[in-house]
Amino acid sequence: MKAGRAVVFAFVFAVAAVAQAVTIDWVTVGDAGNAADTRYDYPPGYGAVDYEFRIGKYEITAGQYTEFLNAVAATDTYGLYNGNMWIWDYGCKIQQSGSPGSYTYSVAPDRADRPVNYVSFWDAARFANWMHNGQPTGTQGPGTTEDGAYINVGNQTTFARVADALFFIATEDEWYKAAYHDPNKGGQSVPGYWTYPTMSDTALTAEAPPGTNSVNGSANYDWVIGAPYYTTPVGAYTFMPSASAYGTFDQGGNLWEWNETAIGSSRGARGGSWVSGSSDLSASSRIYGHPSGEGDDVGFRLAGSLESTAIPEPATVSLFGIAALAAMLRRRRRRA
Repeated sequence: MKAGRAVVFAFVFAVAAVAQAVTIDWVTVGDAGNAADTRYDYPPGYGAVDYEFRIGKYEITAGQYTEFLNAVAATDTYGLYNGNMWIWDYGCKIQQSGSPGSYTYSVAPDRADRPVNYVSFWDAARFANWMHNGQPTGTQGPGTTEDGAYINVGNQTTFARVADALFFIATEDEWYKAAYHDPNKGGQSVPGYWTYPTMSDTALTAEAPPGTNSVNGSANYDWVIGAPYYTTPVGAYTFMPSASAYGTFDQGGNLWEWNETAIGSSRGARGGSWVSGSSDLSASSRIYGHPSGEGDDVGFRLAGSLESTAIPEPATVSLFGIAALAAMLRRRRRRA
């Protein structure tokens, strides 16, 4: 009897361990085969994507990243945590406790819905791998952070997205299309693109949310959101126009966002941040940085394949576990 209970309890614990803790609010980016935006001096332009995909409606939050750390960073082999997240005024206020092998992480409640910062491109890639692998708990290695959507994480030359990746960091074209493209817009030299990621050709106003055609940026080098937060909760700008044509929020302002595209020894970033003026928030602005670089003004959002929502949600996994447990108990009673 005691042995049977141990099996049951172990099974229930295993079911709980695979429940999905992080969910992504997706929007679908359609209009496959759209033309590139060639308004700027970057031939052959940006934004042409010949397939449909999904992208996160919001940036990855400090709360979501904390779930990731607690799953795979008890021993933080690859430095997914940056102490500046907690100790620096501009950090996202994720705190690390304990010692190597038993680290735990918590986020200040008023920061959980604000975007995570002090994350490198490689951190973002490992987060994508973890999501692709079903959010497992374990050490940082194969099956958790080092393969899945991407291979050779940390190697700028051989790093690559696998063909069947479910979750990934958008390429520059994918990110650009989600931010600025609108299949229903015309009347300019290249029909289909806005200048700003709020379906607007008028410069964004740096002001506190909810705003109108507004953004968390800098007005004449005066920050809109001052101490202690600096960033807004994701999706805080709710007055229209605030979203892109596909429904994304904060692709202008809050934090620069890594993209997958390699630029020499660097990786690209777009969208501007809480310290950016209007020009950084437009489609004409692109920057790049070392993929290991981490800063208070850089974060990321995930993209995904059309199959990315096929991953079981917590309720689905739990129902599966209950059904399997019931079947196991019926079999045990028959044997008795």
